[in-house]
Amino acid sequence: MKETINKSQLIFSEEKLNYIVLSSVPILLILLGFIIDKPREIFEGLYKIILCQDVLLVDYLAVGGVGATLVNAGLTTLFCIIIMYVNNITITGPLIAAVITVLGFSFMGKNIVNVWPIFIGGYLYAKFKKIELKNVLVPVFFVTTLAPVVTEIGLGLDLDYMISIPLAIFTGIIIGFIVTPMAGHMSKFHDGYNLYNIGFTGGVIGTIIASLLRGFGFVIQTQSTLSTEYSIHMRNLLIIISLLYIIIGYFMNRNSFNGYSNIFKHSGRFLSDFIDRFGFGLALINMGIMGLISILYVILAKGVFNGPVVAGIITVIAFSPFGKNPVNSIPIFIGVYIAASLKVFDVSSTSMIIAALFGTTLAPIAGAYGTIAGIFAGFLHVSVVSNIIGVHGGLSLYNNGFSGGVVAAIMAPILNTFFKRKREED
Repeated sequence: MKETINKSQLIFSEEKLNYIVLSSVPILLILLGFIIDKPREIFEGLYKIILCQDVLLVDYLAVGGVGATLVNAGLTTLFCIIIMYVNNITITGPLIAAVITVLGFSFMGKNIVNVWPIFIGGYLYAKFKKIELKNVLVPVFFVTTLAPVVTEIGLGLDLDYMISIPLAIFTGIIIGFIVTPMAGHMSKFHDGYNLYNIGFTGGVIGTIIASLLRGFGFVIQTQSTLSTEYSIHMRNLLIIISLLYIIIGYFMNRNSFNGYSNIFKHSGRFLSDFIDRFGFGLALINMGIMGLISILYVILAKGVFNGPVVAGIITVIAFSPFGKNPVNSIPIFIGVYIAASLKVFDVSSTSMIIAALFGTTLAPIAGAYGTIAGIFAGFLHVSVVSNIIGVHGGLSLYNNGFSGGVVAAIMAPILNTFFKRKREED
C-alpha cells in the first residue's frame, strides 16, 4: 500500500514539474514585457492588439509594441495551461504542440480576447457529448487559428456592434464546437503526413466562413503589417528560449543527451507523441535544438525576426515533441530555399521565411520517405502556400497547414504506391 502511495506521489510530482517547465516561458515573456515597457504602455498596446483586425499578416509587434506583445503571448498561453491544470490533464506531446503554438501565434493573430469564444465552444461540445474536456482540448487549442474570424466579424464588417459582437461570439463558439468531430475525418485526407491537421481543418472552416461573408457582400482584406525594429531582440529571445529548453531537458534526462538520436529514427507521422515514446527530457532537448536550427535558417536566409517569423520558429519548437526532428525537417528547409531561389520569390522575405518554418508541417514525408522526398515536398509547398490564402481570405492563421494538407494529399498516395518507407511510425 505504501509503495502504491509513493508511486502515485512520484507521478504527481513529476507532472507538477512538467507544468512548471511548460509555464516557464510564458511567465518569462510576461516579466520581460513589464521590464521592457511601462504598465501604461503595455495596457495601451494590449488595447490596440485586441481591437486590430487580425486577418493575415498582422504583426502584433508593429501594432502594440514589444512589451504588450510579450504580455499578450504569455497571458494567452497561461490561460491554456491553467485550463489544463484545473482539469488535472496530463501533459503530452500533442498538448505541448497545441499550447506552444498558441504562444507563437499570439505574436500575430491570437489575443487574450478573441480566443475565448472558441474555448467556450469546445467546453460546450464536451458537455454535449458527455466526454472529458481532455478529449477536446488539443483540437480546440489548435483551432484558435480561426481567432481572427471573431475579431473580423466583431469589428471589421461595418455592422452595428449590437449585431456584430454577439455574432462574432456565436461564430467563435460554433467553431470550437464543431472542430473535434471534423478534425478526425480531415486527417484521413492527408494520411497523417501533414502535422498541422487542424491547420487543414481550420482552412476548410475558414473557407466556408469567408465564402459566406463574401456571399453577403462583405469584403475581407488580407494585410501585411510587419515590424523590423525588434529583429535583434526577438532573435536573442528565441535563442535564450531554445537554450533554456535544452538545459532543462538535459537535467530532466538525467544530466545527459543519451537516447536523443533515437528520435531521428521516427518518421514523425501524425500522431507522434515523443514525450510518451522518449520522455519529457529528450522532447525538451529536441524542442531547443529545433529552435536553434530554425533561428539559423532565418539568419542564413537574411530574414527579419518579426512577429510572423517568431510565430514560425515557436511553432517549429511546439511540434518538436509531436513529430518534428532535425532529420525530417531540414529537407523541407532545403526544398523551400531552392524553390524560392529558382522562382519569382525573395528568399529573405517574410512570406518565404515562414513558408520554410511552417512548411515543416510536411516533415513526416521526409521522415518516412527520405531526404529527396522531403526536399520535393518543401519545393511544392512554396507554390501552393503562395496561392491558397485567397481561398480562405486570410481568416485562418495556419495558412501553411492548409497548404500542407493539400501537398500531403497529393504526395502521400504516390509515395505509398511507388516507394518504400525508410522509417516507420512505430
